Amino acid sequence: MPDNRPIYLDCAATTPLDPRVREVMLEYFDIEYGNAGSRTHMYGQEAAKAVRRAREQIGAVVNASPMEVIFTSGATESNNIVLLGCSPYARSKDRRHIVTTAIEHKAVLEPMAEMERQGFEIDYIYPGESGRIDTKDIVQSIRSDTALVSVMHINNETGVIQPIDEIADELPEDGPIFHVDAAQGFTKDLRRLRHPRIDAISASAHKICGPKGVGALILRARRKASRKLTPLFHGGRQERGLRAGTLPVPLIAAFGYAAELATTNHDQYRSIANCRKNEFRQQLKQHHAIIHGTEPTSPYIINFSIPNLDSEALILAVKHSAALATGSACTSTEWKPSHVISAMYKDGSFQDTACRASWCHMTPPIPSAFFSPI
Repeated sequence: MPDNRPIYLDCAATTPLDPRVREVMLEYFDIEYGNAGSRTHMYGQEAAKAVRRAREQIGAVVNASPMEVIFTSGATESNNIVLLGCSPYARSKDRRHIVTTAIEHKAVLEPMAEMERQGFEIDYIYPGESGRIDTKDIVQSIRSDTALVSVMHINNETGVIQPIDEIADELPEDGPIFHVDAAQGFTKDLRRLRHPRIDAISASAHKICGPKGVGALILRARRKASRKLTPLFHGGRQERGLRAGTLPVPLIAAFGYAAELATTNHDQYRSIANCRKNEFRQQLKQHHAIIHGTEPTSPYIINFSIPNLDSEALILAVKHSAALATGSACTSTEWKPSHVISAMYKDGSFQDTACRASWCHMTPPIPSAFFSPI
């Protein structure tokens, strides 16, 4: 890697691949290349063993059993399996109401739009300027015909931690499916995701220094959430019939190891992230920056505005020293105001100025002259 490249501060979009994880992945590309579905010979058996181990490693993050882990291509597919997959069951029970938030990732909001086209009624809960959803707003929106509640764990733009554990405490045992998009919080905020009332959890490997192209949907068996889902496509009985297709063993083995490393080193990784956040905050103070989102927030993300400087100008000014983002990578191909910032500030404030920086345990110390070009 060239030494003169800018420091990478866009880990909320994707993280670098941990070299230790890369070694595991290459082993299953080059040496143990069998198909996990081929049970008649040692090549397939070794591949199947790697998949079982990864289920254990990923399930352990949220106190789930290995059989509750479904492998997917990433959190986007996991979200779609839950949201669109529950539609036939919900309609059969005449439960056509869903509760979610206005600050979800597009991987939730766009399937929700499809659900609306199918005749579902959806309540979108707004956070206010704190960036945090109020638990009572979620609970009070639930009705007898509510099929699903979907609330993200950590907002991908502001880093604000949402009260998923408090919401879970308030949900009736015989109530709606509770889904959490945990793309930004998986392995990084353990306690909340381990709440047993959360039925479905979506995660991606590339957010935790694993490879792109693999993720997981964790479906807790206690409330039989998987029985309420219909697969989105067909072609095999893999993954308990919910996700057809040959398992990408190298990616799965790497995901499992990345999850194990992140869980084992949870406190150390968070300590590094807190150092990076403090370094960044100190530099923001020199420019009288405004921080968007109130505590509790993830130590891995910060969202800010510098007065009288729009986000595009800021990113261009520092592009030789740092790689920043205006928001979600999924919406960065065309400039639009952040739907998260718009949901927080109803008067339109900060839509042109909000900027995001994010890091991981592999991020080096942030240079003190980071903001010198502005």
